[in-house]
Amino acid sequence: MRKYLKDFCFRGMMFAWGGPVILAIVWTFLHKAGVVSSLSVREVAVGILSMTIMAFIAAGISIVYQIENLPKAFAGLIQMSVLYADYLGFYLLNGWIPLNRVGAFTLIYVVIFAVVWSIIYFTVRRKVDKMNRMINK
Repeated sequence: MRKYLKDFCFRGMMFAWGGPVILAIVWTFLHKAGVVSSLSVREVAVGILSMTIMAFIAAGISIVYQIENLPKAFAGLIQMSVLYADYLGFYLLNGWIPLNRVGAFTLIYVVIFAVVWSIIYFTVRRKVDKMNRMINK
């Protein structure tokens, strides 16, 4: 278990920088669209900290796929649940989505996660099957 925690932290730290970069890009587009004209020091500080933690958790949670005795579908469910709580929690904390939009957010999140996970799963499975056929020849 200690190894997985260490790997979780390592993965999280490797990608935590991506959160603030994504936030800067989002704020730039919102500014160009006229949605955001200025931000308070608090909004900037909370936004940067939030996105750093979100990126840390999002990258770190992929460690569940390295746990050998954990079925891939269950690992996917764990990842989906952790990411959902991560994103929704910070989005609500920062006021990035209103409470009355949580249902729509949930539906969109589940559909997109399922599509992306399925694409990755079947792509990897196809490659593994191809390698197995090559080994058996």
